[in-house]
This record gives sequence, C-alpha cells and structure tokens, in this order.
Amino acid sequence: MTSVETLSSGPLFGLPLPDLWFGLLFVIFATFLFLDGFDFGVGVLFATREDAAEREQFLAAIGPFWDGNEVWLVVFGGALFAAFPPVYANLFSRHYLLMFAILGALLLRGLAPEMYEQRHDERWQRWWGRAFVAGSLATPFFLGLFTANWLLGSTALVTLPGVLVGLTVVTLTVVDGVAFLRLKTRGDLRADLQADGYRALAAYLVLVVATLLGVYLLEPGLRGRLRSPLVLGLVGLTLVFAAGYALATRRDRYYLAFVAAAGLVFTLVAVVASLLYPSVDPATGLTVEAAVVPTLSLNLMSIGAALLLPLVFVYFVVLYSAFSGPIEAGESY
Repeated sequence: MTSVETLSSGPLFGLPLPDLWFGLLFVIFATFLFLDGFDFGVGVLFATREDAAEREQFLAAIGPFWDGNEVWLVVFGGALFAAFPPVYANLFSRHYLLMFAILGALLLRGLAPEMYEQRHDERWQRWWGRAFVAGSLATPFFLGLFTANWLLGSTALVTLPGVLVGLTVVTLTVVDGVAFLRLKTRGDLRADLQADGYRALAAYLVLVVATLLGVYLLEPGLRGRLRSPLVLGLVGLTLVFAAGYALATRRDRYYLAFVAAAGLVFTLVAVVASLLYPSVDPATGLTVEAAVVPTLSLNLMSIGAALLLPLVFVYFVVLYSAFSGPIEAGESY
C-alpha cells in the first residue's frame, strides 16, 4: 500500500514530474486557445456579416460550446496555482490590470450574444453586435499581450513584442474560427468563408515572422534559443500546418482544415514553452525545479490529474458529439 512516507520519498515511478507538469500546463493552455479560439474567431468574423440570418448562424454555431470551452482557462489557472504557486502569485500580481482586462473582455464576449437575442430591435442588436465583436477581438489580443509579458519577463503593461504577439493570436483565432464555421455551415456562406480563411492565414504567417524578428532583435537573451533545433523545427512545423490548412480549405476538406488549425495553435504554444524552459518565470528567475511544489503535493496532484482529466475529456467528447452536424435553417443562439 502507498503510504505518506512513500509519496514523500520521491516522484511517482521516478517520473520527471516537475517537467511533466510544466508541459501539461502549456497543453492545457493550448487546448483553451484552440477551443475558445474558434469562439473568438467567430466573434471577429461576425463583424464581416450584415445579413441577420448569417449572423444568427454564427451565434448558433458557438452557442452550445463557448462556455464549456472556457473551462480550460480555469483549469489552466488552477494547474498553475497548484503546481507552481510562486509563479501564480508573482505573475498575476505583476499584471493585475491585464488580468482584469482579460476578464472584462471575456465578460463582454459572453454577455453580448445573450443581450443581442433579447430584443429584435435594429439599434439594440447593432450595439450588442459591436460589443460581441469587441470582446472577441480584445480577449485574444490581451491573452497574447499577457503571454508575451510572461515569456519576456516584462513588467510593463504594453510592449512592442506584446502587441505583435497579441495581433498574432487574434489572426490565429480567425483562422480557427473559419475552420470551425466551415464545419457548421452550408451553401454560399460556407463558400464565402474560404477567402476569409486565406486572408487570416496570410496575416498570421506575416505576424509570426514579424514577432520572431522582433523578439530576436529586442531580446538578445533569447537569440540562442530562437536558433535552437527545437524552435526551428516548430517553425518548420508551422509552415507544414499552414500549407495543410490552405490545401484542405481549397479542396473543401473541412475536418482536415480544422485539424491543421489545431496544429497551428499547439505549435505556437509549444514555441512559447520552448523559449521559456527551464525557466518558468523569467522576471523573477524562477526555474521549473525551484518553483514546483514539494514532492508529496506533486505526487498527490499527479494522481488526482490522472483520475480527473480523462473525465473532462469524456465530457467534451459527449458535448461535441451531442451538438455535431451543421446549423439547421432558422436555428438561433
């Protein structure tokens, strides 16, 4: 039987648990960015549509999913707090304003569709439609700004690399949103979205290059890591996924385009994690080994995660299965 002494004596099965939790943290973040990313992307694309029926289809497409998708942001915050509490405390206290901005944008994005549907009044829906777009744009931009500040150890609220990363994340969510909407819509609307996908992908690739160049020029301490085989390999993988997305979109291979969008999201987050490791908070100099909780806590959390995470995955499989298929005519949020 496993005892407290056994759990305190060393990591379970001799596994490198601190590193595994570091990796798990970014997998959770990437999952959030991919799943809620298409919600944000749909919100941005909402601004390109004047037809009321098309706007209703956009809202109906994300209606069953967006609040469930945000669970991954809560899981990310919980995992950061549980595994690396000094990082949670230092990082969030350094960027209080940014955290409130993210929460405010999320609140606006969640509230706007609910209010939009309350009255079928042109002026009312115009203003709440604008609020929906604003929340959908602001959230990924602020998340990108926060991620860049974390990676670069910046204590400033706004930096040039932060703005570039914020814009990069916004365009990536549009790429993701187009892929999702082409799964959920049919007819002319689905065909029209193809051009939006190409434009968003081109903008994303330009911004990725601009961001990498900006970080290379402005952050001399990261130049060696940017030239590492791992990071260069991930950049190459980004180009592969981008080509796969463009080809799948052109040939109307909707599920393949969606998978390629997922690949782009996970690859971008992997680049951030690669540039960060073995540090986990460059501003304070904390490394993964120094910031992680004691062995007993780490073992207990690992057991808990091994039991709970499969249940979360099952929940999402059931959710997406129950609401699979295209939006029906006349269906609304």
